[in-house]
Amino acid sequence: MSLAGAALTTGLAGCTFTPAYAPGGPAAALQGAVRVESPTTKDGFDLVERLEERLGRPEAPRYTLVYQITTERVGVGLTPENATTRYHLRGKVTWQLTDMAGAKLAEGLAQSFTSWSATGSTVSGLAAEEDAGFRLMRILADQIVTRLVASAGSLP
Repeated sequence: MSLAGAALTTGLAGCTFTPAYAPGGPAAALQGAVRVESPTTKDGFDLVERLEERLGRPEAPRYTLVYQITTERVGVGLTPENATTRYHLRGKVTWQLTDMAGAKLAEGLAQSFTSWSATGSTVSGLAAEEDAGFRLMRILADQIVTRLVASAGSLP
């Protein structure tokens, strides 16, 4: 074994890293245990779908996740004739994780944006806008899950 290999092996032997979703890992307790507030909008549906995809559908809920979504469509590309050719869709989700008794365990803000081109037909523009909203909700849900996994070790 080379000197570098020996140093790497020695360094990893002392590491206390545990995969988050490993049996007994801190995030394993989140799987199937988070009941996400029911969606009332298309954005909410897309967000909840991704959260449940990542965390599992609640079999025996121990936690409740509530959220508030806000989005803003902003024109960013203009032609000399003042026609918008590109849009950004900015989104924010404020969220809070509580236990079943209502005690706050974690909270945060997820924010990001996606874009789409407004050139082409009306149908293609509407499809691109809908796809941008879908992608944005997936990005925001992934941010929420990342924060939950990072704080999972401190959850009861």
